[in-house]
Amino acid sequence: MANAHSHDGHDAGHGSVKSYAIGFILSVILTVIPFGLVMYPSLPKSLTLWIILIFAVVQVLVHLVYFLHLDRSAAQRNNVVAFVFAAIVIVLLVGLSLWIMFSIHTNMMAH
Repeated sequence: MANAHSHDGHDAGHGSVKSYAIGFILSVILTVIPFGLVMYPSLPKSLTLWIILIFAVVQVLVHLVYFLHLDRSAAQRNNVVAFVFAAIVIVLLVGLSLWIMFSIHTNMMAH
């Protein structure tokens, strides 16, 4: 009878308590700083928006590494490729949809 919890190295992709704690602390920091910038505005709005965007991208990367355990190992290569493909499709769909809507809005207002 096979054991569902094997200890022969197949669980190497799972994180430790230390890695989850690091991910959690980084996530909290990456949330509190933009929240503080919005609640107590001290920078120009455009700069605040760029900072929030950068922190959001970094937080996605933190979640991918520390919680979803995506890395450069051979075992994770298919997952990383699937994630990158999905991200490209989403960026294209959202970006091109916004471009089309802006173009339609511009053309409708001109007449």
